[in-house]
Amino acid sequence: MLSQGYPRRLRLLSPEDFRHVFEHADLKVHGKGMMALARWNTLGHPRLGLVVSKKNVKLAVQRNRFKRLVRESIRLRQHQLPAVDIVVLARRGVDDLDNETLHRQLHGMWKRLQCEAQRDA
Repeated sequence: MLSQGYPRRLRLLSPEDFRHVFEHADLKVHGKGMMALARWNTLGHPRLGLVVSKKNVKLAVQRNRFKRLVRESIRLRQHQLPAVDIVVLARRGVDDLDNETLHRQLHGMWKRLQCEAQRDA
């Protein structure tokens, strides 16, 4: 049975990891109110980093909700995603989306990321 946890190995932790993705993004996927940049890694599994600024999402409650939903989405799809480092950026208006819409947007983004990764590989 495959593990469905969200351990530290699935996270981008250091500023160098984030910088590496920002400077050398291989894949870019847009969703309503968000964007994901991805860079191939050699670890054999995806890793996630989140960037949610106060400028784009004013309330801490909304920032935390967005981060929680993105982490949950990755946790559930970690075995279908390619081995990439992903940075998800929140944009203005993402706090206006309800949970169901956010789930749909994220699901669509992960599917497009898989397609682009297969095409790129």
